[in-house]
Amino acid sequence: MRKKNQEIRDEQILEEMLSQATICRVAMTDQEAPYLLAFNYGYRNRVIYIHSATAGKKIDLLRENPRVCFEIESKSELVKGGNACDWSTTYRSIVGYGNVEIVTDSAQKKEGLQIIMSQHGAPELNVFKEKNVDSVVILKLAIDSMTGKQSGNWDRVHKRSLIELETDRLESDHERVKPVYRTGRIYPLK
Repeated sequence: MRKKNQEIRDEQILEEMLSQATICRVAMTDQEAPYLLAFNYGYRNRVIYIHSATAGKKIDLLRENPRVCFEIESKSELVKGGNACDWSTTYRSIVGYGNVEIVTDSAQKKEGLQIIMSQHGAPELNVFKEKNVDSVVILKLAIDSMTGKQSGNWDRVHKRSLIELETDRLESDHERVKPVYRTGRIYPLK
């Protein structure tokens, strides 16, 4: 990574990001051009679980070449500024590589579906209708390498208090808004 100061090396942060994000983008090889799709997913123990229809372009591509690149992002946020060039984005992201196994065994599919459901806030749902399980496959992406990155302004934005951020915003926009201080927070005058 060119900007080493933006690299996330802490395995705990990477695990947290993978466990909390909800969308994973996967790039497959389609002859001479990448084929990129976004998926809901579940994560556990360096494996990303994705449900899929049993047939289609991505299944054909993965059977031909199971090697993929993936990307997830977490906590991306637009930071508005007073001028056009003062706007920014804070983000954390992971780019990684691995191989996808197409899982067709019913018990393994149910396990993958449970991991996906847990990721999305339904940890108690563990009964799946057989017809639903039969209609999907699980794409089991075993991660073999990954790199985390955060925006250069991440620490400055996410480690400051709300009062500091609001003060900066009001100071940069002092022509329109005059701050009123109440109980440690700043409220604009209307």
